[in-house]
Amino acid sequence: MQNNKLSANLPNGDDLGSKWRKVTRRRSFLQGMGVAGSIMSAGKLLAADRTLHKGDVAILRFLAAAELVESDFWQQYNELGGVNGGNPAYKAALENLDGDMPQYVADNTDDEMSHAAFLNAYLVAKGEQPVNLDAFRTLPSSKATGANQSIKRLTNLSKLTVDTSWYTRYRGTGNPDFGATFPQAVNIVGEPTIPQSDSDTPPNQMQPVPPVGSQETRMQAIANSAAFHFATFDAAGSSVYTNLSLKVRDPEVLRIVVSILGVEVNHFAVWHDKAGNAVSQPLAGVKDPETGVTFQDLNSAPFGGEAFQTNLIFPEPCQFIAQNLPACAVIRPSLTQNAGAVATATAIAASHIFDGQPQAFFNAVLGLAMAADAAQRDD
Repeated sequence: MQNNKLSANLPNGDDLGSKWRKVTRRRSFLQGMGVAGSIMSAGKLLAADRTLHKGDVAILRFLAAAELVESDFWQQYNELGGVNGGNPAYKAALENLDGDMPQYVADNTDDEMSHAAFLNAYLVAKGEQPVNLDAFRTLPSSKATGANQSIKRLTNLSKLTVDTSWYTRYRGTGNPDFGATFPQAVNIVGEPTIPQSDSDTPPNQMQPVPPVGSQETRMQAIANSAAFHFATFDAAGSSVYTNLSLKVRDPEVLRIVVSILGVEVNHFAVWHDKAGNAVSQPLAGVKDPETGVTFQDLNSAPFGGEAFQTNLIFPEPCQFIAQNLPACAVIRPSLTQNAGAVATATAIAASHIFDGQPQAFFNAVLGLAMAADAAQRDD
């Protein structure tokens, strides 16, 4: 299985680290924040009953940007596979994972959009600038039936590399904050998570198990990859919200952050369960005939055992705080080097979800992430 260190290579040949270094070489931290500020719309500011500390503002801005990104790709999933989605084959493939998947997709989309709208509105109410990423909505929509092809996107779901190491991480006693590493559950590399055109969507999607090598198999592999992507993003969201909550000063801002954190954890638990269905019978063995991405039965050799058992969705106790303390079931990781804003933004970008975005987009994201990580509760 591939190592849990994801490839950070971007389509133009620049690795992600080089993109970050270009930003930090060109301008200081505060100048980097100026770049991020240039994409924010002030809007009509409301009277604030009290001003927020600059660190709290930075945290809210980064989280608002993250929720805007998340809202963007969830809208794409919802257009095709939500309860009112317009692509029958994609919906059928999602329903092979769970009959309620279209409803879950629609509800998750509503949640993320509410997070983005609330965080921006709260910033405005406190006399701060909301985050506006509309200048970077330049990426094309899917051409498959059901996708809204009249609008542009922030995110690219055509060739994702999905980090599935969360699956084995939450089934073991190790913690990345203590240096533990984890294998990928499934090697999802260069795989679309929504159909790219109607050639991906056969008119009679088989349920529950499509024939090996058929076009229905590709559709199922795309849906299975989406299920793992759903959980991957919410696993990261659970960690970064946990980490940033430790830096918040204002009790009201802390209330906001931990309240949204609870919803991220709830989402992760649901998607964790559905991803397990993609790697157990009767769906186990699905292979994308175009990319080769394969969803092996994780309950059978050479897998099996607690580390891969597919009906386990609750976190196993792990090392936490200190090695001489008992194991504890917790969100992991939660330290800044593994779960901070920059670490999270880097991991997300390494998935190729921003393929096609210009350097200015990476400048803006890094500025927001660095400011959030620099926040301190007691400064």
